[in-house]
Amino acid sequence: MGEKSGGRLAGKVAFITGAGTGIGRSTAELFAREGARVVIAEIDAPSGEGTAHRIQAAGGDAIAITTDVGEPSSIEAAIRQAVQHYGRLDVLHNNAGGSTSVDADVTQVPIEEFWRAIRLDLFGTFLGCRFGIPEIIRSGGGSVINMASVVALMGFPGRDCYTAAKGGVAALTRSLAVEFGPQRVRVNAIAPTVTLTERVRGLLAGSAAMQALSATHLLGLGEPADMAHAALYLASDESRITTGVILPVDSGLVTV
Repeated sequence: MGEKSGGRLAGKVAFITGAGTGIGRSTAELFAREGARVVIAEIDAPSGEGTAHRIQAAGGDAIAITTDVGEPSSIEAAIRQAVQHYGRLDVLHNNAGGSTSVDADVTQVPIEEFWRAIRLDLFGTFLGCRFGIPEIIRSGGGSVINMASVVALMGFPGRDCYTAAKGGVAALTRSLAVEFGPQRVRVNAIAPTVTLTERVRGLLAGSAAMQALSATHLLGLGEPADMAHAALYLASDESRITTGVILPVDSGLVTV
């Protein structure tokens, strides 16, 4: 699974946040199978090392760096270490994020949950772009893949903190695409629907609203691999003229 001459990401270096579990881990493993050298940026060191070891055991090339995406010095140092190790940066996937069961409507949700969501989902994406885009420019251009959500594209009750943060990610993605297109940096976002990671399976078990939402999906709920394959397209040269797109991977949810 090492760097393959025929892989869709052969020769590229990819930096993926939150890649210790779920969508991030699935994406990191797929990128490695397609020839990328992968940096696992993860706040939970054991899970980050676990993903790197899984890739290495399969013949791929990966390192793990303990990273808090909401702390400027941490994400800046992680990107610097990645470039020092691999010599370049071609793909930045700002994947780290997520909602919690504490989230609620704007009149009831704890203020602390709002700032948690903003720090992780929006500020973390902002910082990844702040420090990662200059390195991609130095490499001659490449791809930034942010993680929005279908809640940024539709009304969804009971997750007002997460909705605000992911709406910000979508808006930031469009602005950065325009700003850095002349430097050949493509900036896109994936807007997943309910994705059956271990964490989301736990949320589904206790949330009537989430269970009702799942029933509206035309093709069933998504798996982490579904999001990983969308990220692979956006990371590869196949999407060389695709930028500023918020790509729903949502089983038809926003069209119903």
